[in-house]
Amino acid sequence: MNFKRHIEKHLTNWKESKNRKPLILRGARQVGKTTLIKEFSETYKKSILLNLEKPSELRFFQDYEDVKTITQALFLKFNISTKETANTLLFIDEIQESPKAIQLLRYFFEEIPELHVIAAGSLLEFALEKVDSFPVGRVEFIYLHPLNFSEFLMALGHENALEQLHNLPINNYAHNTLLGLFHTYTIIGGMPEIVKTYKETKSVADLPKVYESIWAAYKNDVEKYTSNNTERNVIRHIVNVAHLYVDQRIKFQNFGNSNYRSREVGEAFRNLDDAKIIQLIYPTTDLLTPVKPDIKKSPKLQFLDTGLVNHGLKIQGELLALNDLSYAYKGAIVPHMVAQEIISLNIFDTKKPHFWVREKSQASSEVDLVYSYKNKVVPIEIKSGPSGKLKSLHEFVERTNHGYAIRLYAGEFNIEEHETPNLRKPYKLMNLPYYLGTKLPEYIGYFLDNH
Repeated sequence: MNFKRHIEKHLTNWKESKNRKPLILRGARQVGKTTLIKEFSETYKKSILLNLEKPSELRFFQDYEDVKTITQALFLKFNISTKETANTLLFIDEIQESPKAIQLLRYFFEEIPELHVIAAGSLLEFALEKVDSFPVGRVEFIYLHPLNFSEFLMALGHENALEQLHNLPINNYAHNTLLGLFHTYTIIGGMPEIVKTYKETKSVADLPKVYESIWAAYKNDVEKYTSNNTERNVIRHIVNVAHLYVDQRIKFQNFGNSNYRSREVGEAFRNLDDAKIIQLIYPTTDLLTPVKPDIKKSPKLQFLDTGLVNHGLKIQGELLALNDLSYAYKGAIVPHMVAQEIISLNIFDTKKPHFWVREKSQASSEVDLVYSYKNKVVPIEIKSGPSGKLKSLHEFVERTNHGYAIRLYAGEFNIEEHETPNLRKPYKLMNLPYYLGTKLPEYIGYFLDNH
């Protein structure tokens, strides 16, 4: 069962480009990289699909020193004529197993530019450390994430709901249907194997063993790249307890009631961040563009997938009974999913979302998200309740250079006019259903350019 991914159109553009370079597909393990490229390979007349975890396929990069000989050996092995080079895809999967293969990518570009080359692998950041000369400027990168809500709707065959999701502004008669589907998506998450199992069984009860296998694979992966027992123990501890701190700001020192030092925990978190399993989201104090993270302040944790968090917390049954997931696990689950949705839009870079803080001795303020649009930084709160409860958002509005703000909540789309309680500054509040996370860039443009 293959799912349509929004990244596919970018693969097609790459294939048709006159200035095509070898493409490295990046992303955590089990987000669907191999399945995606195998399906994409069917658009070629010929394809060579290698997995460098197999010794028999790794040997092509061990036995030969130059890309022309490697290509000739591969074409001979797979019975492909050199006349078909321009119509052939070479897919090098699990390329992290061979730093030499990574280094040789530049020579495919320089010496055999007509051959279409895609490489993929997990934990590439660790493998790149072993590459003597990385082919900067000779390769392209593209990133794959778990399925976002649009892809989830496609996977489950809800074409009508997907069509409604693309309307701008959204038709409110579609609200209850989309909200219900988004609740299901938030509860189980977007890992392809999870979505596949759910589509087949329609039961959350059949998912725990799949979640466990995914977590086990991640633990084993990251532990491979630790250099001693202490590093392994810190990584293991973090992976076992980090979900308890979802959407909370953390300190590295003694993280998770441990005796580990700040330096040890920080290094382990940076490794997990590189692996895209648990990312560190740092706050900003900026009210004007450009928005910069402040790495001296305490970060929040962003997991690869919200479904994995829910499984770790053992709250999926509880979530099924809620009408408004804004209240789930101290209000942490929906903000985490919205951040996951925003990250899923980053196909060509690893840009992270930011939250805003103003820390002072009497009281601190925190806005869930800020988004840059032209010369404005737009505050976004994720919660239910009346607009008068948006204390931190009001403080941001009073201090910034415009009068626009956004609330993501369980209600219907609308735009309201308000004043801040203290300075009576007028501002416009766009209320968005939180299933529109991947649509935020479009709605912010619509909001600021037309109101």
